[in-house]
Amino acid sequence: MMMSGKKSDVLVSVFEAKLHYRVGSALSVMRGHSSVVKAVDGVSFDIRRGESIGLLGESGCGKSSMGRLLLKLEDVTGGNINFEGYDLSGMGRLRLKKFRAQAQLIFQNPFDAVNPRFSIRAALAEPLENAGIPRKDREAKIIAALELVKLPDPKQFLDRYPHQLSGGQLQRVVMARALILEPEFVVADEPVSMLDVSVRAGVLNVFRDVRDRLGLTAIYISHDLALVRYVCERTIVMYLGRIMEDGPTEDIVREPLHPYTKALVSAVPVPHPDQSHEPLPIGRGAPDPRNPPSGCVFRDRCPKAFARCASDAPKPQTVGTRLVACHLYDGEAG
Repeated sequence: MMMSGKKSDVLVSVFEAKLHYRVGSALSVMRGHSSVVKAVDGVSFDIRRGESIGLLGESGCGKSSMGRLLLKLEDVTGGNINFEGYDLSGMGRLRLKKFRAQAQLIFQNPFDAVNPRFSIRAALAEPLENAGIPRKDREAKIIAALELVKLPDPKQFLDRYPHQLSGGQLQRVVMARALILEPEFVVADEPVSMLDVSVRAGVLNVFRDVRDRLGLTAIYISHDLALVRYVCERTIVMYLGRIMEDGPTEDIVREPLHPYTKALVSAVPVPHPDQSHEPLPIGRGAPDPRNPPSGCVFRDRCPKAFARCASDAPKPQTVGTRLVACHLYDGEAG
């Protein structure tokens, strides 16, 4: 169903989105004894056209699950997600086909993202074929996409296979495949984490350049704050399926507000031997996601927790340029 009115600056609107999984053996699920993992639990935010947002947090915080919801690779358990005013859950076949071309994923591991039996030409031709692009027009689009991601002399790679390319070259091919249909929205799920440090900067520079040249709206998923700072103007910090803090990346890096964000910032290595961060004393290891703490999900690791944190889940409060879900800021709302 489409919302009425003129075209909005908001491309994606997420309202109270949830993604819950039942885990356990098949027999326990049938008997109703399975546990529920709340991978995403009541998340709300908007993404404006042309905006670049980092989803940040430890492994298991729900950031990749959120990315899958945004691309409709999973259906929401509750809440809703709108893309250009259309509810992803209610899209018909034709609108869904259009959405698949408009929203693309850049995978984490390029060697798993490309069929090893396909040549580079075949791998990039596949989305064009699915979109109904005539065969005579495909070669030019393939070469243009490879040139866009700065793969030198792209024609020499067309008949090669994935194992004949380096990790950096193949990640550029994966990026080109995501961009070949000229999408409006891209989700990049830790696209350099599987690459050697020596080639990461080049791939990140390509990502930034392409994003800016095409005016893409982008979500960059990572646990690395330094990378998010380099490519994203806004950052959303997640923990156990919930948003802890949301605001301009530079503000979050320079003056984190939520205790969890402070811990993430303090963990970033400092490149000068005569400087150091004092690590924030938080408890080690996230709790079992099948049995999260009551109230604030971060309270059992938080050095600032007090009685109310155990009974009430904090609601996001406006603090300066940011939204912060923490009882420490309840009195600073607005």
